[in-house]
Amino acid sequence: MSSKIEVQRICQHCGNEFTARTTVTQYCGNVCAKRAYKAKMRAAKVEVSNKQTQQIKAQPIEELKAKEFLTVREVALLLNCSIRSAYYYIESGNINAVNLGQRITRVKRSEIDKLFEQPQPVTIQPEQKQFDISECYNLTEVQSKYGISEKTLHNLIKRNSIPKIKKGWFAYVPKTVIDKLLS
Repeated sequence: MSSKIEVQRICQHCGNEFTARTTVTQYCGNVCAKRAYKAKMRAAKVEVSNKQTQQIKAQPIEELKAKEFLTVREVALLLNCSIRSAYYYIESGNINAVNLGQRITRVKRSEIDKLFEQPQPVTIQPEQKQFDISECYNLTEVQSKYGISEKTLHNLIKRNSIPKIKKGWFAYVPKTVIDKLLS
């Protein structure tokens, strides 16, 4: 049974106007219908491929989540930070780790989980006198004034718990404390 309906439509594939004989016709002809079908199939294949790529990318993270002990590199990958940052977190005490030997530092997986389970406690240091930068030497000035190496200076600061003020790229130490210690 043929229809005498003539409806002006716009092709869903090429965008040209055409006269349709039914109210549900979407394409101007067989060529556009086939091209639209191919484009739809291609888009579906691309979507499946993208999902597979995301699964492959996420696979190493899922494997790391299953391991009980992690290397520092794996910790950095899991936390999405640099390896140096992971070492900094270990050195600062945010992450507990065990050094089994040279380049054999291991972190328990549960330590990483603890980071996100509870908020970090705020450590309140004992009352220290606040020094103004005008009352301080920068580390280069201390080295040149007393003729000591950078490593020696850092060891003295750490060993004697000398307060160090960081401002931008520079670190400052109080003049009175350094003068008393090195004079």
